Amino acid sequence: MSRKTANQWDFGELFPAQSTRRVFSVSDLTTRIKGLLEQQLGEVWVSGEITNLRAQASGHAYFTLKDAGAQMSCVLFRGTTAAARASMKDGVKVVLQGNLTVYEPRGQYQLIVRAVELQGVGALQAAFERLKQKLQSEGLFEPGRKRPLPRFPRRVGLVTSPTAAALQDVLHVIERRYAGLELVLAPCRVQGQGAELEIASAIALLNAWSASSTERRLDAILMTRGGGSLEDLWAFNEEAVARAVFASIVPVVSAVGHEIDFTIGDFVADLRAATPSAAAELLTAGYVASRETVADAAGRLRRVLATVLGYCLREITQRHARLQRVHPRRWLEDRAQRLDDLGLSLAQGARDAVDGASQRSETAIARLSAVRPARRLAELRRRLEHPASGIAASARRVCERRRNALERLELRLQMLSPERVLARGYSITLDASSGRVLRQADGIAPGTPLLTRLASGQLHSVVTASEAVRETGKKPT
Repeated sequence: MSRKTANQWDFGELFPAQSTRRVFSVSDLTTRIKGLLEQQLGEVWVSGEITNLRAQASGHAYFTLKDAGAQMSCVLFRGTTAAARASMKDGVKVVLQGNLTVYEPRGQYQLIVRAVELQGVGALQAAFERLKQKLQSEGLFEPGRKRPLPRFPRRVGLVTSPTAAALQDVLHVIERRYAGLELVLAPCRVQGQGAELEIASAIALLNAWSASSTERRLDAILMTRGGGSLEDLWAFNEEAVARAVFASIVPVVSAVGHEIDFTIGDFVADLRAATPSAAAELLTAGYVASRETVADAAGRLRRVLATVLGYCLREITQRHARLQRVHPRRWLEDRAQRLDDLGLSLAQGARDAVDGASQRSETAIARLSAVRPARRLAELRRRLEHPASGIAASARRVCERRRNALERLELRLQMLSPERVLARGYSITLDASSGRVLRQADGIAPGTPLLTRLASGQLHSVVTASEAVRETGKKPT
């Protein structure tokens, strides 16, 4: 439609009025979306696989739930009680129940988790762990309550399916190892819905049958089945079976599955066997060992007899040797030999004494001949006969030499005597209190008493002042 113009310069409305519209802020729009989600969907159940699990120090857990086509953020707060919280980890498939909302600071929707359930095998494993912890806290697994099996069981009860392959394995092993063992079968289902109740009833039935008469007394109960998946073996993980095994008066052997399979019944039983065949071997181990013992009895008897005879022979030999050592004839022979040795020693000693005396006599004669007393006396006599004049001349010469030496010493002493110095007009000054000779004025304090020695007499004086001589050598004026 054309615009009306008043003149060529009237352009009219250049920009038409904007149509009415509502503009949301990001916060307003996010709040509205959050309200719509919480009102329209609210509490939901959703399944998927956990990934990017992050457990914070605050106790809250953040993770992503995904499937083949999409993913969503989830949060499990610390105060929320979830039985499977401990089993949550990356890759675990779960079913979550929670409230769908929007986390406004990031503008993303998330699920606030209120309950966690594991899917498939994970759920069974979680149930297994819960029951295990419960029964363990009640003391059903305590080693102290485990009862030993009799070494030679005569009658054993079997809790298994009549069509199970495990039963055939047990029968084959027992027939091969000890066919005389009596077996009492309490048939039951070992798999499927309600199988745990049949297993518990079979255990209770065998206990009642054993207690009804001493002739029916069972020595052990074997609870067994072959291998399978966790779901196939689940009947032996039920609480009813665990309670029945715990209440059994007869010791229970559990042989369920293969060596890698463990069930709750294994932990409660008095003994666990890796396989049904291994359980049969354990029950017949005493008979097999006894059979081997009996078969080896003759050989062991021969070995024992040979050992005893060898011991007796050694004892007789030792006693005979001791008798030879203590026989009187041996004593007399030893004494006779000793007497001969003493006689020889005595004769040798006498000969040695005579030889020694002869040698000493010859040595004395040789020494006497060497000394010759007559020659010595003649020499001494000649010395005594020398003229007395020689002795007097020697004495005079000695006295003259000593007199000359004394005169030289006296002359030297006179030359070095302080009296000669004093006679030439010098004096000696001493500290009157200590007697120390004073050689310089330094260090002499005024008032010090002095003693001056002269050639004739001495003077007493007191220091009034002292002055040292300068290095130039000039005396002070």
